[in-house]
Amino acid sequence: QVQLVESGGGLVQAGGSLRLSCAASGGIFSINDMGWYRQAPGKQRELVATITRDGSTNYGNSVKGRFTISRENAKNTVYLQMNSLKPEDTAVYYCNVHQVRNGFMVVLQWGQGTQVTVSS
Repeated sequence: QVQLVESGGGLVQAGGSLRLSCAASGGIFSINDMGWYRQAPGKQRELVATITRDGSTNYGNSVKGRFTISRENAKNTVYLQMNSLKPEDTAVYYCNVHQVRNGFMVVLQWGQGTQVTVSS
């Protein structure tokens, strides 16, 4: 019954910025970790960023220094601020809610994804 809805994707020129939002409903938000992943055509889904329930963050190597993940627990929302966008950032971006159990990431729900296209 938990639902995640992404928004904020679109078309942007290289060097520009976008802010993605992921709003959760139907479950407890603040006790869970959240993440952003992306998938480009012909590629495996890859880590973009994660944020724990207490605010600790982790980033994929390709986005470090350019992207920032944050959360507002009162609004049940996680954000991804994307700056200095590059054409290779073009992908469908998915948010998830997950927990780490016994050292493994257990995904509780995926969003439907939002398309980000960066033109050169």
